[in-house]
Amino acid sequence: MTFRRPLLASVAALVAAANAPGAFAQPGVDRPQPRLPTERMVIVTRDGRRLDFTIEMALTPDQQTIGLMFRTEVKPDEGMIFDWGQPRESSMWMRNTLVPLDMVFIAADGRIHRIAERTIPLSLTPVDSRGPVRATLELQGGVTEKLDIRVGDRVLHRMFGSQP
Repeated sequence: MTFRRPLLASVAALVAAANAPGAFAQPGVDRPQPRLPTERMVIVTRDGRRLDFTIEMALTPDQQTIGLMFRTEVKPDEGMIFDWGQPRESSMWMRNTLVPLDMVFIAADGRIHRIAERTIPLSLTPVDSRGPVRATLELQGGVTEKLDIRVGDRVLHRMFGSQP
């Protein structure tokens, strides 16, 4: 019977730890993933303007699955890029994404192939590239309209064989 008290104390400690806020929180399930490594990216518009962005690099399948889920803010000069490695059809959704985003689908040569503006938070409706793309860039919702970024504009980044 002498082991009972330490055993009960251990069980009580485990229960308390399990009930602590965030004890079983998992990125993408109920909280955002930690900020990913960032790089500089430039979009050159058809009239020659150079627009600078700091982008998080979602390179692994786990990072790409979580993306910007549960984030409460995306700044106007920031975003996240999903590098598919080679051109392919891209289909995204807004599951667990709390803020509207502009999705910029970028061809292998760095040209913007398609833009889906102001996607709907929490929507499960697929947002498709409508053709093969090397990467998908997510920006703050409305920023492409505000900055007049259009299909055909060029993205400068090492991923596309160019430097910003």
